[in-house]
Amino acid sequence: MPGSYLIVGLGNIGPEYASTRHNMGFMVLDAWAQASDTVFESRRYGDLAVLRIKGREFYLLKPSTYMNLSGNAVRYWLGKLPITEENLMVICDDLNLEFGAIRLRKKGSDGGHNGLKNIIEAIGTQEFARTRIGIGNDFEKGNQIDFVIGELTSREKEQVDTIAQKVIKGIQTWAFEGADRAMNELNTRAKQ
Repeated sequence: MPGSYLIVGLGNIGPEYASTRHNMGFMVLDAWAQASDTVFESRRYGDLAVLRIKGREFYLLKPSTYMNLSGNAVRYWLGKLPITEENLMVICDDLNLEFGAIRLRKKGSDGGHNGLKNIIEAIGTQEFARTRIGIGNDFEKGNQIDFVIGELTSREKEQVDTIAQKVIKGIQTWAFEGADRAMNELNTRAKQ
């Protein structure tokens, strides 16, 4: 389907994970659906919402497979829709970026992110776009997991909507004007 995009937000299902750092992908898609007056429906391997913007379809997917098995959902929906990898965008958190920094890349490795790693294994390629949202790395050695699945601070929660709106705008630029333009617009340092 030309003009169709699969936008996957990574996170973990369940209310106990809703406001955790690892759920930045879900938070962006929730903000996008809310701003577009659309709702997610429970479907196979995840919750799906469909937006139509300027004649193009955006399928927003929140996998229900837990982070480390996100590839199952992505492989299924790429095959079902069908949408090619060039129109796939994955949104995830990133420990290597300061909180609020955003990086869009056309392709690349998993960068140590288990959700991306599983997607690459499941679909057999690294040739898909991804937007990483910085969550910082303010934790003591050995506490990475607790930090990642830990609750955002109140100060961080205040910034989520601004971050989400910026990512949404960047993804629309990616879809309508290309990755290079979107990278110029989106790839910035976090504001302190």
